Amino acid sequence: MPHSQTTSTGPDRARAKEGRGGVHQQVREIRARLTQGTVLRPEFEYELLAMFVRNELSARVTVPLLAVIFSLASMFWAPVLQASAWLALVISAKFFMIAACRKFLAQPRGTVRVDEWRRLIVLLELASGITWGGMAVVGFGTGDTASHVFMLTSLIVLLAIRMTFASTVMTVLYVGTTPMTVAVVVRLLLQGHPFYYAMAAMAIGLHVYFLFLAKGLNSTALSMLEFRAEKDALIAEIEEEKWISDEARQRAEAANVAKSRFLATMSHELRTPLNAILGFSEVMQSELLGPMQNASYKEYCANIHDSGRHLLQLINEILDLSRIEAGRYELQEEAVRLPDVVEDCLRLLSLRAESKGLQVVPDFARALDQLWADERAVRQICLNLMSNALKFTPRGGRITLSVFANADGGQTLIVKDTGPGIPKDEIPRVMQA
Repeated sequence: MPHSQTTSTGPDRARAKEGRGGVHQQVREIRARLTQGTVLRPEFEYELLAMFVRNELSARVTVPLLAVIFSLASMFWAPVLQASAWLALVISAKFFMIAACRKFLAQPRGTVRVDEWRRLIVLLELASGITWGGMAVVGFGTGDTASHVFMLTSLIVLLAIRMTFASTVMTVLYVGTTPMTVAVVVRLLLQGHPFYYAMAAMAIGLHVYFLFLAKGLNSTALSMLEFRAEKDALIAEIEEEKWISDEARQRAEAANVAKSRFLATMSHELRTPLNAILGFSEVMQSELLGPMQNASYKEYCANIHDSGRHLLQLINEILDLSRIEAGRYELQEEAVRLPDVVEDCLRLLSLRAESKGLQVVPDFARALDQLWADERAVRQICLNLMSNALKFTPRGGRITLSVFANADGGQTLIVKDTGPGIPKDEIPRVMQA
């Protein structure tokens, strides 16, 4: 057979194997992440940190603008230089945080060291929280109640903002909000008045409340990542099954091509000697080279010729298998007398029956109408049934061939023998096979 087909499918199979190997690796990685329990997976740590970074960049104007508003408002009760210095510190800390966030996103994910980046961001957030806590020092010593109320209000706004943007990394939220809350609470307590004590208690309560809310948001973000990982795992498994299916289909197609070539080669190799046998048997039947004195030899010669013709038909049927599988086989229908077909089959198998000492009894109804059927297919059905009977009937047994008409206009062929038969409980399995 030509080798071009095998050569052309080689790269495809190699690519399929490589792709399936990559999918297998992806499935193993995702399953490993999903089976690690409550331990935070490295991929999840990166995603949570990336969410925080993107939130910081989206709020790069909001927080500095709030600092500007507080600085301008504090100038009503604090020195301008003091308020301006505090604003410069807050904006500087924010600048370094924004620069770090941009550098984080610009770095390829595969090269990111999550632990190192998380420590850096925590330190920068701590510095930012300390600078924001410095608002408690701005205008320190004044007894203006409005300044303290404004300070508490600013703290509440800051806590709400940080809870929204930093909840994906709780450590960052802790170090960023604790310094400012502690600073405001200390300043309120130093006022030495029950009203300010109540304000300090409110600040602490709000801080704790916002932390609980942030933990809920953190759990939601983590659940979202877990659901996405499960979705990726399902997609990877689907891709894996697709690779397996494609590879199996390619193997089946290659096997089908090889089978077709084998059948074509086999038919060619078989037809050559078979045509010679048919030719010689025809010469002997027609007695072209001289008369044949023995009647048995004449009968044997006729059987050889008939068997050869039948074998040639079988070879043609083998070639039609590929057409049948492809759904392109067409029946060659014609008028057929079922008893004649059965008699021809009996003549082909009579030598086998005689060698086993079997008694074959034909029981054909008379005056049967002709059938409209494919004679070759009907002949093969008869030969299969009769061959099974000859094979499984013990020596000296009896085989009965019955052909009769049905009430609905059809005809029935029954091959009955004295062999062991098939157990009733095995019949369904035999029919499925």
